[in-house]
Amino acid sequence: MTGVKSEHALVQQWREVLALHARTACELDRGLQEYGLGGSDFEVLDILAEGSPDDGCSFRVQELADRVHLSQSALSRLVGRLEKDGLVTRGICAEDRRGVRVAITEIGRARHGQALPVRREVLERMLGHA
Repeated sequence: MTGVKSEHALVQQWREVLALHARTACELDRGLQEYGLGGSDFEVLDILAEGSPDDGCSFRVQELADRVHLSQSALSRLVGRLEKDGLVTRGICAEDRRGVRVAITEIGRARHGQALPVRREVLERMLGHA
């Protein structure tokens, strides 16, 4: 009987984590909308912005996909939208010409900087008590 209760408690805790994630993602999307970004858009810009603007920091699409938890095809569509908006550039990977590298532009870096306080506010509000 103890094992069943323990299993139930674990499942309930997992469902609470999922619900918190869903609510937080919705709040992020809502807040970032003002900047023409969704949560995944911002996450890609955030990863790209972590590098120094002087080091030409870029990531292969697969590296980004692993970090933002999107399929490679979904990420490719997202990167295409960001590129269309001038926020990122895509180029051939020097070490493997079949690969594609993505880099943030100055416009993308500026938009990321403008939206950064929104993410902080949402995360503090939604996760501050967790």
